[in-house]
Amino acid sequence: MPPTQHPVRHADRLYHDLLSPAETLDVRNRVRKIAAEVVAPAAGRIANGDERVDGFPQDVFDSLGSANLFRVPFAAEVGGEGLKHPITATAAAIEELAYYSSSIAAVFDVHCILAGNALTHGTAAQQRRWLRPVIEGSIVGAFATTEPNASSDLSPQAVQTVAERTREGWVLNGRKRWISNAPVAGFIVTLARTGDRLSMFIVDTSLPGVRVGEPDLKMGNRGQLTADVWLENVELSDENLLGGVEGHGLRHALATLTLGRIGIAAAGVGMAQAAFDHAVAHLGRRHAFGRPVAANQHWQFLMAERATEIENARSLYLKAALRRDAGETFPEPEAAMAKYYGSRLAVDMARDAVQAFGGLGFARELSADGTPGPVEALYRDSKIGEIYEGTNEILKWVIARTIFGKEITK
Repeated sequence: MPPTQHPVRHADRLYHDLLSPAETLDVRNRVRKIAAEVVAPAAGRIANGDERVDGFPQDVFDSLGSANLFRVPFAAEVGGEGLKHPITATAAAIEELAYYSSSIAAVFDVHCILAGNALTHGTAAQQRRWLRPVIEGSIVGAFATTEPNASSDLSPQAVQTVAERTREGWVLNGRKRWISNAPVAGFIVTLARTGDRLSMFIVDTSLPGVRVGEPDLKMGNRGQLTADVWLENVELSDENLLGGVEGHGLRHALATLTLGRIGIAAAGVGMAQAAFDHAVAHLGRRHAFGRPVAANQHWQFLMAERATEIENARSLYLKAALRRDAGETFPEPEAAMAKYYGSRLAVDMARDAVQAFGGLGFARELSADGTPGPVEALYRDSKIGEIYEGTNEILKWVIARTIFGKEITK
């Protein structure tokens, strides 16, 4: 089997899903088929592209929209599928997308879980104006909390983007950083300080005073475009205030980011599963010293450990998602555990896959015959999972706070 082909998938043989509802299993199967047809052929181009030259993978985004995948997370009354367990189904969808492309999974995550989910807190008019196009895929959504000096700390003291009340509405000033989808977004749900509290605003990117910078050049996830966003005297009305209520921004942001952590956990599992499948295939067919490399006990034991960890990571994110679907706005500690564990596992498994392939694992492409490196992009892409949606160090603190209580861990 040439390395350019996708290996046998071991998830269904090794993992027996006793958690997912039938509707989630159906979504997983649908997304797996669509991902194989649409995402897989573009994955290499996206992983090895240049953000400023190749830009946003609009063709893949449009295909996901045409396949109605953006409907999965949302209620029927706003144009969604109206699933009973939408978060669980969405997480499964993200795992299946990430199996082929971490970038596409991240684009889906930001568009639906961050921007789209934030809009579910909006008024009926805001949902008609912004959420329905998100679900249709006719507009790209973005979500902005991070700033040059505020990322994990989203306290009112740290956030420097400010919205000041005027007779006509609001004037917004500030700068946001690492804003995914920003270069192509039609709107950005933006966290800003209003007095001594935080509020969220829906910012139309075509408004005067909104300026989106050039896409950042990143180690991995190159199809997930990020950029700085400058907000200079942007005039907004009360119709732009999310939910029409001032001061609820921090709660909305934290609830959305908690949901995002479940998505990152699922993406980590997808990448770990892909790296595992590639490594198993290579170890079984590659011979050294007259026998398959997989005959060495080191690789047998290591892959047994990784199979167990993937099983645990998948169960963790599904449990966190099911808790969210059951009404838990902050399904801790499972959400923190799932994101920390799944993202770390993706890096560990990708590193092991690079080692298993040896020199070919380290290569982007062989000049002799154009053979693409089968796993190096997984290694590059996986690292960001340990950083965004709450660094893993912060998430360990969240878990510790659940163990010891806020009075000790504050």
